[in-house]
Amino acid sequence: MGKRSRQRQKNQPTGRDDRDNAGWGAGYADIVKENKLFEHYYHELGLVPAGEFEQFMDAMREPLPATIRITGYKSHAKEILHCLKEKYFKDIQEVEIDGQKIEAPQPLIWYPDEQAWHTNMSRKIIRKSPLLEKFHQFLVSETESGNISRQEAVSMIPPLLLKIESHHKILDMCAAPGSKTAQLIEMLHSDMDVPFPEGFVIANDVDNKRCYLLVHQAKRLNSPCIMVVNHDASCIPTLNIDLDGKKDILFYDRILCDVPCSGDGTMRKNIDVWKKWTTSNSLHLHGLQMRIAVRGVEQLAVGGRMVYSTCSLNPIEDEAVIAALLEKSEGALELADASADLPGLRWMPGVSSWKLMTKEGQWFSDWSEVPSHRRTQIRPTMFPPTDAEKLADMHLERCMRILPHHQNTGGFFVAVLVKKAPMPWNRRYPKLKRDVSSGSAVQAEGSPGAPTPADAPRLPESVPAAAEGEVGVEVEGGGGLEGKVDKEAGAPKRPLSAQETSAKVCGPPASKKMKLFGYKEDPFVFLTEEDPVFTTIQSFYDLAPNFPKRNVLTRTHDGKKRHLYMVSKELRNVLLNNSERMKVINTGVKVWSRNSDGEEFGSPFRLAQEGIYTLQPYIRSRIIRVSVEDIKVLLTQENPYLSKLQEDAHAQAKKLVMGSIVLKYNPNPNNPTEPQCPIQLCGWRGKTSIRAFVPRNERFHYLRMLGVEVFKEKQGLGQKGKDGDKEVEEEEEKMEGVAGKEGGAAEKEAELDPQNGDENGSLEPKK
Repeated sequence: MGKRSRQRQKNQPTGRDDRDNAGWGAGYADIVKENKLFEHYYHELGLVPAGEFEQFMDAMREPLPATIRITGYKSHAKEILHCLKEKYFKDIQEVEIDGQKIEAPQPLIWYPDEQAWHTNMSRKIIRKSPLLEKFHQFLVSETESGNISRQEAVSMIPPLLLKIESHHKILDMCAAPGSKTAQLIEMLHSDMDVPFPEGFVIANDVDNKRCYLLVHQAKRLNSPCIMVVNHDASCIPTLNIDLDGKKDILFYDRILCDVPCSGDGTMRKNIDVWKKWTTSNSLHLHGLQMRIAVRGVEQLAVGGRMVYSTCSLNPIEDEAVIAALLEKSEGALELADASADLPGLRWMPGVSSWKLMTKEGQWFSDWSEVPSHRRTQIRPTMFPPTDAEKLADMHLERCMRILPHHQNTGGFFVAVLVKKAPMPWNRRYPKLKRDVSSGSAVQAEGSPGAPTPADAPRLPESVPAAAEGEVGVEVEGGGGLEGKVDKEAGAPKRPLSAQETSAKVCGPPASKKMKLFGYKEDPFVFLTEEDPVFTTIQSFYDLAPNFPKRNVLTRTHDGKKRHLYMVSKELRNVLLNNSERMKVINTGVKVWSRNSDGEEFGSPFRLAQEGIYTLQPYIRSRIIRVSVEDIKVLLTQENPYLSKLQEDAHAQAKKLVMGSIVLKYNPNPNNPTEPQCPIQLCGWRGKTSIRAFVPRNERFHYLRMLGVEVFKEKQGLGQKGKDGDKEVEEEEEKMEGVAGKEGGAAEKEAELDPQNGDENGSLEPKK
């Protein structure tokens, strides 16, 4: 029976050739790329310039080009770009397949410093050429090590428009899967000489499972300034921080508000949208988009920027949300003109008039036309403002809509909002003080209409009663859509004003109790400066006096500490003051891991490659300065003898006792043929040997930078470089995290770290 089944499967066509011929976005040959309602709707709206609608529809049916972005903040970015241009792109131009020359990848002209590229090569073409296959392997390997990201071109736009600086506190409200979050982290670390930027990124997503995808993306960048949290963005908690010894509310300098949307701008890659698209999608999402955007501007600092973006072209999800937000803000927000921020990018200005269509094809131009039975689904904020003067003052033309046929991209919408003053609903409400004995809310002195000194949203109900009831805790009374204040306070509802009743514009989002889903995370436990863990670490690694011991944390209260992590001072402040009101999925970068028997070698903790660039500036001993030839030996041989090193490195190694070490390469500007970026590797000095503890993909990354070929061809091993490629392959199969026969002090690294949801193996190849 099994034999007949296999034969039957063998004889059936797989459809692979059809998918291959269709390009990288293919695989849906049975889905017809037609939707008459979609065509009718967008043709009637007139968003596409006259005479271009056919081009627009043709582009929507074409597969989306593959786009890559070189990680911008790492000092290796220039080396990777040099490698791509000199080793791959030049050769690709000479490749011919089936008599046709292959078009080499091209840079996105609007992305700074040639850090983003796109290509139309299909999977089938890549498989036909060994050179292209190597190029593809290069991309996959560098992506896994965090040096390159696969990301849609238009998705790269919002972080660029935020204009991030290293001291900014940033919130990414709907962050998964994390490609934009990675950009934000890179921008924080634009100066690699600063291990701990003052700013940080808090990346949030409502889906617990997608949060772990977000963790995976963020951990590739090894930053101590990222925290992943799991909340509903429409009611994300207000966080507290310590400011000069006093409790203060955290406001963000930059907020990325990339809201859930109908996704009709993604039809080129999400083929399923063709058959599922209706106008009802936008009507259902508009309210959620409004609530998320309102919650975002509430938490934005005065003077801060928030970028609102969707991958939808529909004005109901785009300009309608922005217009309602501006109207409700009463001048507290303004649309920024970002037209000069990305030279080379083609975009259409936002529109100030649009219509609404039901899925049955019925059109409405104004709220007054909507029949009463439709008014639960269709809301007044979905229509343009009726006051012509107010509409002109909004400058909706400053919104940016990217159309697919203009620069061979997906469809996208983006708007930049700047906060000029506190939001009006935060200004008007009185301050409330908690009465500990009765739990009731006592109104603070001053009239209800008096402005408060800080633009503070309400204290969310997710705060435990004990925390809310502390003497002196003050909250601004930012209520729900009907003007509620905190339910536990027992205060009456604030009646809606006549102006708000007539305008019927959404107010701040309703308070909700925080619901916890998914796994129960291990605690984040900060060490004290007197913790005995530091005794041996301090002496063994000779840590600098300014090493921030208080920023070191572990993930357990009891037993031996397996791993030590570091966060920035600002994230520590956030964690310590909000542990009960937010669900933290992950934060920090691993800097030390416990050896199974490391006490024999001076310290029970060895260095972790993930955190070496963060930690190394504070380490003053255990450093061996190595040459290019030394790195080749260390990365291509499993456990080389000390004598294999160059004379200078050998002499340094002989002076050190057994244990964990830093292998440091400093570039020589007088020798441009060598890598012009610093390289730091974790290693182990054994009794007579030495080895590098570097993850598989990082190992390949460094070898490529040194000109060593590390790929396999389809027929077997590729050309073996004279620098020992065979040993690299054997090394990756054999590595078990043992520090050599003489110094077997490193623990096995193949296991999954349950505390971080990611592989902690700095030695074992990822499967």
